[in-house]
Amino acid sequence: MSTATPKKTRSERVAAVELPPGRWTALAHNLRRGPVLLRLAICAIAAVLMWAITGGWAPPLEYHLGEIPHRDVVARVDFKVKDEEATNKAIELAMDTATAVYTQNPQLIDELKNRVQNELAQLAGAKSLDEADAAIWAQYQPDLAEGTPEPTEQERADQFLAFNKQLTEDTENKIVTALGTVLKPLEQVGILKELPNEDLATSTEIEIRHTDGEDGAVVKQLNDVLLVNVRDQVQRRLQQELPSLELANRLFARLYDDLPATLTLDDDATRKARETAAENVAPVMKEYVKGKSVLAFADTPINAAQFAELEAGHAQRLKNLTWQQTLAYSGATFGMYIALYTLCGFYIYKMEPRILRDLGRFIGVLAAVVLAVALMWLTFRYHRQAEVIPLLLFGMTMAVAYSQPLALLLSTAVTLVGVTSIGANLHEAVVLMATTAGAIIVLDSVRTRSKLLSVGFTAAGVAFFTNLGVGTLEGDPFQPTMQVALWLALWAVIAGSLMTCILPLVEKLYGVQTDLSLLELGDPAHPLLQELVRRAPGTYNHSINVASLSEAAAEAIGARGLLVRVGAYFHDIGKMLKPGYFVENQSAGGNRHDALVPAMSTLVIIAHVKDGADLARQNKLPEPIIDFIQQHHGTTLVEYFYRQATDRRENDPDASEVDESSFRYPGPKPQTKEAGVLMLADAVESASRVLVEPTPSRIENLVEELTQKRLLDGQFDECGLTLEEVRKIGDSLVKSLTAVYHGRVKYPEEKKAKTG
Repeated sequence: MSTATPKKTRSERVAAVELPPGRWTALAHNLRRGPVLLRLAICAIAAVLMWAITGGWAPPLEYHLGEIPHRDVVARVDFKVKDEEATNKAIELAMDTATAVYTQNPQLIDELKNRVQNELAQLAGAKSLDEADAAIWAQYQPDLAEGTPEPTEQERADQFLAFNKQLTEDTENKIVTALGTVLKPLEQVGILKELPNEDLATSTEIEIRHTDGEDGAVVKQLNDVLLVNVRDQVQRRLQQELPSLELANRLFARLYDDLPATLTLDDDATRKARETAAENVAPVMKEYVKGKSVLAFADTPINAAQFAELEAGHAQRLKNLTWQQTLAYSGATFGMYIALYTLCGFYIYKMEPRILRDLGRFIGVLAAVVLAVALMWLTFRYHRQAEVIPLLLFGMTMAVAYSQPLALLLSTAVTLVGVTSIGANLHEAVVLMATTAGAIIVLDSVRTRSKLLSVGFTAAGVAFFTNLGVGTLEGDPFQPTMQVALWLALWAVIAGSLMTCILPLVEKLYGVQTDLSLLELGDPAHPLLQELVRRAPGTYNHSINVASLSEAAAEAIGARGLLVRVGAYFHDIGKMLKPGYFVENQSAGGNRHDALVPAMSTLVIIAHVKDGADLARQNKLPEPIIDFIQQHHGTTLVEYFYRQATDRRENDPDASEVDESSFRYPGPKPQTKEAGVLMLADAVESASRVLVEPTPSRIENLVEELTQKRLLDGQFDECGLTLEEVRKIGDSLVKSLTAVYHGRVKYPEEKKAKTG
């Protein structure tokens, strides 16, 4: 006996109702999911990379080389800057006054002393002038005073005898002693014949080193060792040391022309001394006072010297920042990143969910963002305005890989991050945004190799006129504004050229196909298509017809018609492995499926999808084309053989149950609008072949019936097609099929001529 369930009261029933979670609760729940947390972590890593690359912990310098400030720029902090000109002058002075190093060779003095002693001995041994060596005696003749007549022969003889009488043994000893006394200092400090003309030896102070390696004296005055001054010293000392003035004068006359230059400049040592002196010079600093010192003047381009001062002041300002200020600025930077992430993230979630679903795509987009910001920061330091190149490349890449609206949004975000990191003003931000937007707007498709170059020229025109307009509104001088505009135009053209070169790389990295590559891929001479013609001509003809139908239908809803057409060419290539099992390739001889059970026939039919994908991968077809092969049947039912199996089950109760899932294609369902278009076009084209009388009404009913089946079967749930778009696709298919099966005029048969 069962117990009746007690009836609940109204309050209990109300309390038992479980409502779906609220919006914020659902959001919090989703954020705790593993894939979402992984993507948030990747976003955080990207933000940290941008922060680290661009120095997001400190404000950038607001002014740039060549910029024309609208007011005087004064120092914001007290700082000092090395005065290059004054420092260079101090270095030059130190090098010029550095002690020059000379090498002294005292042996030359000693040799001279020995020669004089030998000569005096010879002269002392001569009894008369005739016996004396004339060459030796000539060296002992002092210069005659101006106006004094030349002596006669007798006077010469008398002079020699007078000199010879003085050369007694005692006098010779005194002469030797005097020579030693007079020449000894010269052995220490040396003799310099004349002032050197080398650039190294400009100092008046020199250091003397002996040839034996010992250090000599340091002569404070270079003039002290000059030959001309040494001669005067030698003459005075000889007169002091010798008993006779005449003897002193004749001995000086002998030494006058024969005093040797014993000092030689040591280039290496002198150069080292100059370098050491230069290194010891302290930099001459120029001081700037906060709020008073003017670093750049209004309405005047900032030159290199002024920019160096601005950089020095900015560096000092950064040094003065406290850790609290650095932390606050970093927080503001990350706040901007979070705001831009949120804006772009919601758009991608609503309009481009495939990016969030595919982790590889998600990382690819973030990597492109980080790379674009980093290159903007780097190129700006190479040349102002050059930052437009990576920004344009990023915008065009996103337009090619995804869509123009997404490219515009992401490019705006990258522009904001980039101009903030380089310290650009609103003027430059507007020009960069306008230039990138102009390039993205005209980049609707790439059907020719010159397309990207024309996009670059379009962006150049936008950059040129936008900069002129904004510069005029800002009141900038015309000539510098024109110069900046020309540079921007040049960089834009270069960006277009670079994009032409890297387009194949973009296609490979992001798995997309431009119209240009699709045109090349859709060439009928492609080996796979040629093999399809040879093995399965009926399938090839079917593919050509589907391509024509699907291209028109795709263009009717604004999808990529060329992509669908090329995908249709290859969507059934798997049939070439077993062509005889497909009706379009069968002759009137019979049907191979008659010998197979429905389940086996279904496996053969379904296998053409996997076989086609394998063939495509072996022949390196791009992923978008492989997607068409895998998705053009979705998870639809192979109805013919499913009905056969059902009928057999009804006629044979002992037969096993019919599992509908085993008669369905493995999928996946169409993931893009283009794949959905191909699914309908493929089904309609095949079914239209069996129409007995393909009138417009019958074609319309056929298209409507097949469309409703796919809709009710949920085949379009994942491709983003709306009901309005499905209707437009059906209308296009009806129109195209009606044109194919249009009525023809029936011509009367020829009548045979009567004879007779």
